Formats: sequence, C-alpha cells, structure tokens
Amino acid sequence: MIDLTGKSLIITGAASGMGRATALLAAELGASLTLGDRTEEAGAQVVEEIRASGGDAQFVRCDVTDEGDVEALVAAAVGRFGKLDGAFNNAGRPNIGKVLHELTWADMEQVYAVNVKGVFLCLKYEIPELLKAGGGSIVNTASASSVIAFPDAADYVSSKHAVLGLTRAAALDYAQRNIRVNCIMPGTVMTPMLEGLFESAPDTKTFLESRIPMGRLARPEEMADSVVWMLSGRASYLTGAAISVDGGYTTT
Repeated sequence: MIDLTGKSLIITGAASGMGRATALLAAELGASLTLGDRTEEAGAQVVEEIRASGGDAQFVRCDVTDEGDVEALVAAAVGRFGKLDGAFNNAGRPNIGKVLHELTWADMEQVYAVNVKGVFLCLKYEIPELLKAGGGSIVNTASASSVIAFPDAADYVSSKHAVLGLTRAAALDYAQRNIRVNCIMPGTVMTPMLEGLFESAPDTKTFLESRIPMGRLARPEEMADSVVWMLSGRASYLTGAAISVDGGYTTT
C-alpha cells in the first residue's frame, strides 16, 4: 500500500487531466497538496473535492513560464505545510501543428516556454526546498514523444526530448543527496482537450487507437497510479528513469 501521509507535494497543471487525477489520488493517500494551474476556477474545484473527502490542499494560480509565479508556488507550499517533499511537474502544452520549415522561432518559444522553461523553473525552485527537507522525489511529465517523433510536431517533440534530458541531468546532480528525479512518458490520454478534438473529428480517435497495441486510449487515473508510485518511498531506488505508460505504443 502506498502511503503519502505527512508528505507535502506540489502538482502543476492540476486543474484537469493527469494533474487533477494525481491530486485526487495523492490526497486520498494522505498527501498535503499545493496545486498550481493558470485556470483558477477549475483549480479551486479540485481543492474543494479534496477537502470534501477529508484531504488537505491549497490552490495557487501559477503560470509555469513566469519565474515569479513558480517561486511563489513553492513558497506557498512551504509556508502552508512547513516543508516540501516532492512534486509532479505536469503543466504542458501541445504542438502548434506545422511542419518544421513553417514554424517560426516565436512558435517554438511558445511551446518551449511551458514544456521546457516551465519544468526547469519548477526544478530550480523545488530542489532547494527538498534539500532542506533532507530529500524527496520529483516526477516530470515527459511524453512518448520524448523517445519517438510524429509529424507536424518538431516544436513539441523536441521540447519533450528536452524534458527527458532535464530529468536525467537533475537525477545525476542529486542522486547522492537523497533526491530522486524521474519522468513519466504517457501515450495518448483522454483529457478534456482531446475529448473536445474528438467531438469535431471522431475519426482521429479511431486512428489513434489503431496505433496503440492495447487498442484504447489511457485514462488520466492510469497515469496517476504510476506518478504516485514514483513519488512514494515504494520507488526508493528509482532515479533518472523514464517510465513509458502508453499501452505499448513506443514498442511498435
């Protein structure tokens, strides 16, 4: 049984999808949570759900591309719960949808700002607090696109390759200081964003499912199960790992 009792955790991108699912599960397992997202109303609703179930959480509006916001998010976690034990750096954004030569550097910066700069800033401000606490665990959201590519996505694919690199570099820097840094590499997950896409393009869902050996898309809760394990002491010898949770997609 995974037990997160007494653990102070940060989750970014917590208002929906994988972030929300992980927040609900982590709270159920006893964690005290600081949730960050740009969407205030939805983030506050997650906090209400957690508190209604007897958990403890706070919401802080946070744009992970803004260094001041990230610093304030970490400070809020420490201010409310006295320490920081771990984090799920999950906030991200999709590709713009252009072939490489049509992308501008401004396009690239839009994607990199969230997927790369955002993860870097979170690591930068979380790690000093983990060191003060004597160690901890961080999980970054990478992607199947951290190890493979797909068309019209040089912006996204390269950004998620960078997340994998940041994860491995951080894992090495702090391996002997009791901080574990890993990443999850999801395949296609049924998030609100995708559900909206499928309503307007139902053939897209069928196509995506046809590419996955298990024949279906993932549920956010299936990603949350892996994340909380990596955050917990049950994964005490795991660092620098990139865990594929993709229904077999990257094996094909």
